[in-house]
Order: sequence, then C-alpha cells, then structure tokens
Amino acid sequence: MKLATFTHDGETRIGVVKGAEMLDLAAARPDLPRDMTAFLELGDDGMQAARDLEASGEHALPLGDVMLGPVVPRPPKFLAVGLNYADHIAETGRKAPDFPTIFNKQTSCANGPFSDVHLPRASDALDYEGELGFVIGKPGRHVPKERAEEIIAGYCIINDVSVRDWQGRAPTMTLGKSWDTHGPMGPWLVTPDEVGDPHKLSIRTEVNGELRQDSNTEHLMLNCFEAVELLSTVFTLQPGDVVATGTPSGVAIGFDPPKFLVAGDVVRIEIDKIGRIENRIVPEPESTVRIG
Repeated sequence: MKLATFTHDGETRIGVVKGAEMLDLAAARPDLPRDMTAFLELGDDGMQAARDLEASGEHALPLGDVMLGPVVPRPPKFLAVGLNYADHIAETGRKAPDFPTIFNKQTSCANGPFSDVHLPRASDALDYEGELGFVIGKPGRHVPKERAEEIIAGYCIINDVSVRDWQGRAPTMTLGKSWDTHGPMGPWLVTPDEVGDPHKLSIRTEVNGELRQDSNTEHLMLNCFEAVELLSTVFTLQPGDVVATGTPSGVAIGFDPPKFLVAGDVVRIEIDKIGRIENRIVPEPESTVRIG
C-alpha cells in the first residue's frame, strides 16, 4: 500500500495511491486525522481503514490533479545516518567511523517530492544526497533489530540536501543539513509488505539527466533494522519519525572540481519499489525574509 500526503482544492489530507489515482481517505472516513503523524498514531486501526479504502477503490481523484506534499509534513524527529556507504566515505577522504554517525535535520526542512529546492543566498556549495528513508509507525524503545520492522510504517525516498560549507563550519552537521526546503521526501510511504527486503533496492540519482549515483541499499553499513535498534536504545521512536539512511558515492562534492548544484538544475532520485522524486533548484526567494 502507498500512503501519501496531498493537497487538492486548497485542502491537505491523506490518501492511498492506487495506480494513477489518489483515493481520498478524508472523503471515505471524515472521522480520521488529516495529518500523517496523527494518522500513524492510530496504529493498526488507521492502517486497516486505509486498506479498506484501497480495496474499495472509492473516492478517487486523478493523481495528476493533486499536489503531493512531504510524506510527513512536520515529523516529530527527522534523523539521519551519515557516512553509511563505504564508497561515499572514500570519496569524502574520511575514514570509516568507529561508531555510526547520527545527526538530525530540523523538521522545518521537510519538502514535497516535486517541490522546488532553494539555492541559499548564503552559499553556493549546494549538494544532493539520494537516500532510502523509513518512517516509524508505532512507538518503540529498546527494539531489537529482529523486531524492528514491526514499528516501521513504510519507506520513502529522501534527498538529504546539504550546504557543504556550512556543514563544515561546526562539529555537528545540523547547520549544513537543515535549511528550509532541504528535505524533500516521498513520493509516498510504501508499506513493508509491498517493499519486501529494504536492503536489496537499487538507488539512482540523476542531475539534469546525468547519472551521478548508482548503488544498492545492500551496501548500507548500518541497515534500517540496526538503525532502529541503535536509535531506540537512546530514545523512544514515535509515529511519524523519519530516518534517512545515508547516501552512496557520487555526490557533488566528491567530483574534482565539485559539481555543486546551481539554479535550474533538476535532481531526480529513484529507488526500486518506491518510485521517484524530482526537485528543481531555484534561487532562494526574497519572500523568505521574515521578522515576526
């Protein structure tokens, strides 16, 4: 099953994607939440309602008539694993970490799968990172990796957009990873039963049609289930939490000279069994200046 956050006629809500149609969950069940985090908090009851709608095929809208938003518009936590593919570590010139590198992206960076990404006024070192992401569906603490899939609602694609010069200015990665619009995710949330083994998925990133990243999630050093075990040892994972699992080689900073993104570039990321996201780079608009 594919769950999505979408906007139609000025209203944002949750739907089930079936073929070329969006099945409107709000129309089928007006009593259910319209926010993905609140929906996931319903647990199995919410998922069953979505499956009932998928089976009925009712309340359908053409997929082309809706605007897809970030799967989780404001996740409780937006976590990421850094340096999680050996080939990416090699291209950065760094040594493999002795312990997994975990950082957070501020949740305000969440962006739609086909929405514009801002080229910051404060930097010209903008980079892409195609990644497999997963979303937590049930609360979990001290979850062993063997049971990790029980609390995963599904998988999506994430572009962990990075501002490289700002990333290098501080001991943590947060400042380089959290700019507004720099967390495209989607195009939808694909449930584990449809994905199968999340560690055998091809992942590819293109910039303006040029293949930059071409790998497979089987090369993850810390896989999805191990990440759940590690993270839940420290804190409770909550419904709606998003985890980006790291990027393979081929990022812009790995080229000589670096192939940083410029206005007009289009970044397309595709992962088998999930789909694709595609974002155009645009100059950061003056409207982003706000006080109060």
